[in-house]
Amino acid sequence: MNRLALVPGQISALVEDVCELDVRAFKPGNVSFASPGHGMTAEHFVQSAKAIVEPLVRDGATVGERILDSVTATRTAVRCNTNLGIILLLAPLVQAALSRMPVTDLRSRLEPILRGLSVDDAERAFAAIRLAAPGGLGDSAQHDVRGPASTDLGTAMRQASVRDRIARQYATGYEDIFAFGVPLAELALHRHAGEDWAAVDVFLGLLGQWPDTHIVRKHGPDVANAVCLEARRIRTKFVATSPEAAMPLLLEFDASLKDRGINPGTSADLTVAVFLAVRLQEALDKIANEPPAELAGGICPPRALAREFHQPL
Repeated sequence: MNRLALVPGQISALVEDVCELDVRAFKPGNVSFASPGHGMTAEHFVQSAKAIVEPLVRDGATVGERILDSVTATRTAVRCNTNLGIILLLAPLVQAALSRMPVTDLRSRLEPILRGLSVDDAERAFAAIRLAAPGGLGDSAQHDVRGPASTDLGTAMRQASVRDRIARQYATGYEDIFAFGVPLAELALHRHAGEDWAAVDVFLGLLGQWPDTHIVRKHGPDVANAVCLEARRIRTKFVATSPEAAMPLLLEFDASLKDRGINPGTSADLTVAVFLAVRLQEALDKIANEPPAELAGGICPPRALAREFHQPL
């Protein structure tokens, strides 16, 4: 098979749209167009999405450069931490899609990217985390982001994976994304008429599957476990009836979380990564099946034009 790769222009619109999907979807406890919170509004996230597109998809950049330059662009645009977790998750996925490889399977393309992460990638990622200043960061005996990197980013993420679900993706080849999130998204896209509702379904599924590690860091495991159980209960109603019928429960859950200052941020970040993985895989499959003359410069059609493939069964 020829070595295939997407180009930055094909990925830019996908990145911006999945980041905006993050606030179009009404995900309880998170910021959305329908519900601000945690000192932020949906417009902060829209501005952040626009700011990170160029540095995140820049041709020839390393994973570490994508992370640091995207966080720097975000701080310039909105001066608050709207998307650190999203950037950390998306940078390796983008790198995998841009790299010329003889396989189209996105997870297979991602594996050598994660194995090849360097000390420089760690230095830049640590600098990005310091710049974003996420809440509840805490201290680490090994590979503390407040100091210089002493090992490559993959090793640092493996060490952090026991306490952070985003780091766990680096350590496991994005297992939660590909083994759980992507199949869930594919079912949700068939189940719901709108992609925004599909994103809510995926978010509730992720939040109900594992305690959100952002909640664990800020509020402790008991609170995180309670939120996890509540998400399962609400998703059961959401799937069994309709999003509209479940909306009172979603509104109540959203208000309860925000009144207590609880932000299921890790589950939201994973949701964005799931939908980008779906989009990138579709784009890779498309160019693999095109005649060679059409490979250069073609732009993957927007999801809005492809939704016919995801109508309810």
